[in-house]
Amino acid sequence: MNIPNTLAPMVVSAIRDAILYQENLMKSETLRNREDYEEHHLQLTQFLEFVKEEYKNIEKEAGIPLEKLL
Repeated sequence: MNIPNTLAPMVVSAIRDAILYQENLMKSETLRNREDYEEHHLQLTQFLEFVKEEYKNIEKEAGIPLEKLL
């Protein structure tokens, strides 16, 4: 999959936001199958690590340092 460099910062931010959402969701006392959410959270964090490594390769072209996105 090729993502335009101009959209790459949005991808990093979206994954980060999804992780934060999952973390807050798992704090909910009404949550039932917590294991499903924990697995999804794990997959998201692994995906973010992959995307961060890829982003480092295009950071200059994207125009926004990775540290600013996180």
